[in-house]
Amino acid sequence: MSLTFSNMKDSYKRSSTLIQLIYINSGIFIVLFLLNLILTLFRMEGGNFIQYFVLPADISRLIVQPWSIVTYMFLHTDIWHILFNMLCLYWFGELFLQFFSAKHLRGLYILGGLCGGLFYILSLNLFPYFIPVVHQSVLLGASASVLAILTATAVKEPDYSVQFLFIGSIRLKYVAVFMVIFDLLFMLTNNSGGHLAHLGGVLAGIWFALGIKRGHDVTKWINQILDLPLSLSKLAQRKPKMKVHYGGKQQDYDFNTRKKENEADINRILEKIKQSGYGSLSSEEKKKLFDASKR
Repeated sequence: MSLTFSNMKDSYKRSSTLIQLIYINSGIFIVLFLLNLILTLFRMEGGNFIQYFVLPADISRLIVQPWSIVTYMFLHTDIWHILFNMLCLYWFGELFLQFFSAKHLRGLYILGGLCGGLFYILSLNLFPYFIPVVHQSVLLGASASVLAILTATAVKEPDYSVQFLFIGSIRLKYVAVFMVIFDLLFMLTNNSGGHLAHLGGVLAGIWFALGIKRGHDVTKWINQILDLPLSLSKLAQRKPKMKVHYGGKQQDYDFNTRKKENEADINRILEKIKQSGYGSLSSEEKKKLFDASKR
């Protein structure tokens, strides 16, 4: 068991950022599925523990679980939900990496999820149409992050053609526009929160791509936070160099003391040579005399 876990850990470390994101989403899904299965089979309480990690639209509930603005983007309801999102993440992520870096991908995944979540919360609390469902509405899934990645790529290379099964070649800008229109058309359905989050992800993708064109990376702060544990770990592994600091007077006193001691040693050695000759010196005394002659 430990060997298998070690192999999985090594495989994760060797993988690209894109594959690591897929690993994280899939791993969380499997762990939560197995945990919920065990609790259900034994008729144990706590089967709804996932509610503490989904993103609620209700502000009063969000205040007591603020971490859900991040955790929700790694959660999925069922196998088809995660399968579709991970396939899209892989397809559009590979395309994204042709024009941007792996760190940009990681940062935009988080930024897209954050913007999607905030847009979802603001919309459900702002528009009177959604008020009746605010208290029971929750959000989960990586869709907003995936849409941010797709949109950023489309803004960067709008005329890039992608191949779709049974459809053929379509320019990337039309794919992005279709996704936006689709979300607008189905905004008032049962999954209104999901479609609103998608639009937030689209805005994040546009924000990122336009920022890069101007030389500004809006994901830089996210990557700095994500890299902080690694930076602290490297800092802790460095061997500290011992430095002894003396006050000015103390340092002068010590220097003068050492100088006097050395002079006394040299005078003693010279006197010994005078009395018994150079051959009477020990190897240590010869070394001291040699070192003194080079100063």
